[in-house]
Amino acid sequence: MPTEVIMPALGMAQETGKVVRWLRNEGDQVVKGEALLEIETDKVTVEIEAPADGTLAGVRVPEGAEVPVGTPVAVVLAAGETAAPVADPEPRVVREVEAVAAAPAGPAPRSRRRLASPKARRIAQELGVELDALTGSGPNGAVVAADVEAATPAADGGAFEVGSVWRVMAERTARSWQEVPQFVLRRDVDASRLESWRGSVRRHPGNEKVSHTDLLVKLCAEALRRHPRVNASWRDGAIAAGATINIGIAVATEDGLVVPVVHAADTLSLGAISARRREIAEAARAGRLRAEDVQGGTFTISNLGMYGVDAFQAIVNAPQAAILAVGRILERPVSLNGEVVSRPMLTLSLSLDHRVVDGARGAEFLDTLAGLVEEPAGLVT
Repeated sequence: MPTEVIMPALGMAQETGKVVRWLRNEGDQVVKGEALLEIETDKVTVEIEAPADGTLAGVRVPEGAEVPVGTPVAVVLAAGETAAPVADPEPRVVREVEAVAAAPAGPAPRSRRRLASPKARRIAQELGVELDALTGSGPNGAVVAADVEAATPAADGGAFEVGSVWRVMAERTARSWQEVPQFVLRRDVDASRLESWRGSVRRHPGNEKVSHTDLLVKLCAEALRRHPRVNASWRDGAIAAGATINIGIAVATEDGLVVPVVHAADTLSLGAISARRREIAEAARAGRLRAEDVQGGTFTISNLGMYGVDAFQAIVNAPQAAILAVGRILERPVSLNGEVVSRPMLTLSLSLDHRVVDGARGAEFLDTLAGLVEEPAGLVT
């Protein structure tokens, strides 16, 4: 039986995914695990791998098309198998080539309206690009969004080039800011023991690259285990508990912000967390993230301390209920036992979805996390 290649769901709130680029062609021999196509979701652009060995066939979703998650986009045939016709996607599908797929072959006459997808028309209008001047790469010479973006002249102080990853990030953060009733709790914590812990761990062979972020992933995982409400999400008018503790780490790339995930962080040793964090951060910056690398996050950490930022407010990474913003560790004067002393201090800012976590529950979680930062010795590392 042919093995279907399915548009995957990389997040609980994802409804559709777009085919950015096919990496193999109809009729090519493919091997299970080999990259077949690139897709763009509401999270990131990733490669989708072949689900089986065989021949790629039934490719029926073109580049630039957006279809619902779960839609078969192609099949892989074993020896002797043939591809059955694939049902059309649901009518509600938003497709880049929807308006032009049935147009007659050949270039559009200049007297007629230029063949172009709705998205291409919108982008062209926003950027002031004349559609008639473009060569279309879509069906029957239609102009698609990529053609408009490629033809946009270099900005003369007026605009910056915006890629798909940045556009997705912009849309998701705007939607979260508008739709999620979020509030922020802040706490200054003494990082003396955290610094000592990191120094002690890094003296062991194999742990030389353990970072503050790695330590915080470990501590947040323990705090989430004690406060599972913060590890939940708002779905369909109800609070859905997270089945596992999967901590996303915000990573800045040339194309935009992405959030790969450390899965089951509460079950991992500090060394394993550090290795996983380095692996996904490097993959993110190289554009080699896999679908599973960005799936299933239940909590996010965004650390800007390495840029000299003291504190900041992060936007909730919906549908997650919370995101922790971490500033730099800085020596500050504090009162201790009636005396003013200097201590390495760290500001933690916790943004929360009020539909899932109220102020009291959020404060309890932050208090637990602060306690672990100030005295992490009880954890098994």
